[in-house]
Amino acid sequence: MAILPALGRFVTRQPLGAIGGLFVVVLVAAAVFAPQLAPHGPKDVKFPAYTPPGAEFPLGTDHLGRDILSRVIWGARLSLYVGLASVVFGITIGGLWGVVTAYFGGVADTASQRVVDVLMALPPIILALSLMAALGQSVNNVIFALTILLTPTAARTLRSVALSIRESPYVEAARALGCSHWRVIALHVLPNTLATFVVLLTVNVAYAIVVEASLSFLGLGSPPDEPSWGAMLTAGTQAVESAPWMFLFPGLAISLTVFGLNLLGDAIRDITDPRLRGGLG
Repeated sequence: MAILPALGRFVTRQPLGAIGGLFVVVLVAAAVFAPQLAPHGPKDVKFPAYTPPGAEFPLGTDHLGRDILSRVIWGARLSLYVGLASVVFGITIGGLWGVVTAYFGGVADTASQRVVDVLMALPPIILALSLMAALGQSVNNVIFALTILLTPTAARTLRSVALSIRESPYVEAARALGCSHWRVIALHVLPNTLATFVVLLTVNVAYAIVVEASLSFLGLGSPPDEPSWGAMLTAGTQAVESAPWMFLFPGLAISLTVFGLNLLGDAIRDITDPRLRGGLG
């Protein structure tokens, strides 16, 4: 029951974060319960094409006669899966990379940072498009491309955190007591980077969802039959005047999702950073 008072303090002190959290809860609920919430299958093409929003089809149908409401709901599952999977892999791999090389320093750290510089010098969307052009359209390939995009950013950010932790008195004391380097990293360095790690996770989920939608919009993301919000936008641009609902509702889903995730990420950053938080205790 201690969760409820903490939740109440969070809502009081971070109202925008609470609004963002509400959007995220709706997104997660739509993704988890998509089979129960969607009135039709996301790939069913048995309905009249270009049907405007009404009682039978609240968001209308698309050019192939598929129910847009069902596709938007199932698109939440696809976006959340791609966003979470790519962020967990990318931030974890990049974080471990940055922390380990920062701790050992020397040639390993210098060489590592030059690799990071090369990856970060490439425009992210161009790198993602190049990877997808080489790998082909697939949800798993989108996750792989996003992982490559997110890894150097996480490595650079968590390296800077690890550099300050490495010089802390408790780390020097652990080394003086004879602890191995890997034990120091596991017990003293990594736990103290957790707050930054969590913030990177929450902030970059929105980024990953936008990049996935962008790739699908350009025809290099998820396969065309998958209920991707980006692919739905592509179809909507071809019928903006005759069927504007095809473009409106997927775009609204992307906007609200990114808006909610950014609000929640900012609130988590404020809570975990002692320089920004007002205290929730």
